[in-house]
Amino acid sequence: MRNIGDRDLQKTSTYIVPCFLLVELVIMAGTVLLAYYFEYTDTFPVHIQGFFCFDKTFSKPYPGPEDDSKAPPVLVYSLVTAIPTVTILIGEVTTFFVKAEGAQEKTIVTADCCYFNPLLRRIVRFLGVYSFGLFATTIFANAGQVVTGNQTPHFLSACRPNYTVLGCQSPMQYITERRACTGNPYLVASARKSFPSKDAALSIYSAVYTVMYVTLVFRTKGTRLTKPTLCLTLLSLAVLVGVVRVTEYRNHWGDILAGYLTGGAIAAFLVTCVINNFQQTASALPPLPPQRPQPPHGMPLSTLPRVESPLEKLSCPQVPRLPYTEIT
Repeated sequence: MRNIGDRDLQKTSTYIVPCFLLVELVIMAGTVLLAYYFEYTDTFPVHIQGFFCFDKTFSKPYPGPEDDSKAPPVLVYSLVTAIPTVTILIGEVTTFFVKAEGAQEKTIVTADCCYFNPLLRRIVRFLGVYSFGLFATTIFANAGQVVTGNQTPHFLSACRPNYTVLGCQSPMQYITERRACTGNPYLVASARKSFPSKDAALSIYSAVYTVMYVTLVFRTKGTRLTKPTLCLTLLSLAVLVGVVRVTEYRNHWGDILAGYLTGGAIAAFLVTCVINNFQQTASALPPLPPQRPQPPHGMPLSTLPRVESPLEKLSCPQVPRLPYTEIT
């Protein structure tokens, strides 16, 4: 049998498992599926924009495949997955063993056999919300690329248009033909997905989420330089990804800034509005003891005289006195 002290650290919830299975898992599965269709299928065709003849904005040399980049997608995706996961695991395990027993969240009991440990519950909550935001950022970035169809700086190098057949005689001539490109169709389709930059969005999302976690959860004394150093390092890595994308002619500066805005906004929204700044719920906090009013020093509360204010006399309605008559 469990003692009374263990019962005080528990609370019963009958809806957490049905909500997790029927709502949260369904939303997560739909998000992953939508991200897959955007990334690996042609279900959503890219909008085809025209271009000006001999446009120097899109005439940069072809930088090669994405895997040849100094910040390849495999490295970026590995970092945005590993760094927040390791940081949250270390932070939650450390906080769980350092925090006082009365300040910890309560264990949730859903039945006679199901107990959710506070440590496991917080880890699943924070990493689950992070994973959801990661796929949501991917969807927003891919949707923007598909809807806008903005060209990369090396678009004309991948497109290889035949200016003679197209009749280009002036740089002001605008080409709108769908069959204007003679290059590799896959490279041409990839060169039409520039706005916003997905790598920049994912990098800044991971950095902002992790930075907010470190800032709001790590409150140990003596970390005045540790936390700023870690946070600035993470933000610098995210900025470096955008700089590499621009210097390799894979994105414009506007694409990078739009990606930063998308990823940063999603991270800030999830942290502040969904998981309450990584803090435990108000119901899990221990109730504060009632405070009694303290009398002034040297005088008991019961001996204080009551002084009637002149304002109270004026605010009260004055009842006129009736003349006294003696009844015989």
